[in-house]
Amino acid sequence: MPADTAIRHIEDLAALNKAAGDSLRLQILQLLEQDSFGVLELADIFNVSQSRMSHHLKILANAQLVTTRREGNSIFYRRALINGASLDEVRSKIFAAIDAMPWHTELENGLANVYAERGSQSQQFFEKHAGKFTEVTDLIAGYEHYAESLEEILKAIELPASAHAMEVGPGKGGFLKPLGERFSKVYALDNSPAMLELAKQHCPMSNIEFVLGEPESAVQQDIKVDLLAFNMVLHHIPSPADVFKACSELLNPGGALLITELCPHEQNWVKESCGDVWLGLDPDHIKQWAQAANLSAKHQVFVGLRNGFQIQIQQFVKQI
Repeated sequence: MPADTAIRHIEDLAALNKAAGDSLRLQILQLLEQDSFGVLELADIFNVSQSRMSHHLKILANAQLVTTRREGNSIFYRRALINGASLDEVRSKIFAAIDAMPWHTELENGLANVYAERGSQSQQFFEKHAGKFTEVTDLIAGYEHYAESLEEILKAIELPASAHAMEVGPGKGGFLKPLGERFSKVYALDNSPAMLELAKQHCPMSNIEFVLGEPESAVQQDIKVDLLAFNMVLHHIPSPADVFKACSELLNPGGALLITELCPHEQNWVKESCGDVWLGLDPDHIKQWAQAANLSAKHQVFVGLRNGFQIQIQQFVKQI
């Protein structure tokens, strides 16, 4: 190994040891396994100043333990993916040790406040704009723009007609119709009464039950399905990673999860115009969240759209 390469490896290892040598930074890494957070959000959760949090995040970033992503005017941080880079074996062991540590329950209030603020903004948007849903979704992509690709995947899924399905955030019910025609029982789940009423008006099929709530509340109701679908919904959800845990509980063994979602983009206007919480989601992050929830990747397609947006459709299967 050339001398300069050897020196660089030693410097990188030193940066890793420095980053892992502070209890607050370890707690930050533990939290970032669950979700992405901005500097202000992290400062609020850990009850520290923004400048102090920025300092710790810089050290973690220099050690390649966290990655960043711009969301409009904000920078969001999450734990780095392990992809075979130099010293990734060391990073993997650090993450494994962190994940084995007890969760600091005193952070729960701050974390709940962050999610409540994210969720409130999104829900208020849809309550206000339910009557203009088509105009809003057409700014990016209505169901018709990816329907053919999604319905082809649906046809290829081997489930009996007696199976049950659920769509979370069904909008005007574009995908509810093929689900209702395919399966004996379909649940339409939404946390907005106005949006749920909109879906009911556009898809009044007798085998569809319209349920007000979140995936977590459906779990509490002991609802079980064989197919679960999220179409252009995850980028409105405060904590997408947590949703996958609920998905796994809702699905029967061998059941299928269909995710239709925007790929990452830089068009910040959608936050105000469309109520988006996230500027799309990284396909690899979605796979990582699914894998952590005992869901294995099976199929993936990408659909190019106008205005520079791209849609990903991913299918996962709950392991038996």
